[in-house]
Amino acid sequence: MITKMFEYKTWADDRTLMAVEKIDRVLYPDSYAFALQQINHIVIVEELFRSRLEDKPLPHAATNTKVVPHFDELKARLDVSSHWYLDYVSTLNDGERSISFTYTDGKRGTLSINETLFHIVNHGSYHRGNIAHALDLAAVPHRFDGYGIFIHEVQPERRGT
Repeated sequence: MITKMFEYKTWADDRTLMAVEKIDRVLYPDSYAFALQQINHIVIVEELFRSRLEDKPLPHAATNTKVVPHFDELKARLDVSSHWYLDYVSTLNDGERSISFTYTDGKRGTLSINETLFHIVNHGSYHRGNIAHALDLAAVPHRFDGYGIFIHEVQPERRGT
């Protein structure tokens, strides 16, 4: 199930990125900037938790940046992150093992690996919902990205008759 969750996450992220590219930056600069900020936050959080899973130093001091990278950089980083998590979960042996870490606000935390992975998928879903609102404000049609839609798109035989 964890592998399927990350396949879903990658699929949903790709749909969101395709829609964000369609925002008219001249007519809707605030919606575009907001969408990029949300993508930036998503990828930073994924990179932070990746470093915790790998027991490496944190790559960021906060969950946002003062300057938001360009779309192409964010898209590339999200793609790298998605592939890393897909590879990671495909070889995961002990999802119940706990990891302890320090959040960027300085507070300590402990999560199991499975909880960490759930957080990554859930966190991205939450922020994609925020991005969907920005897409609506920018008059960009976008397809829903719920798990049920994903599973029936990738396994249409599950639709039945």
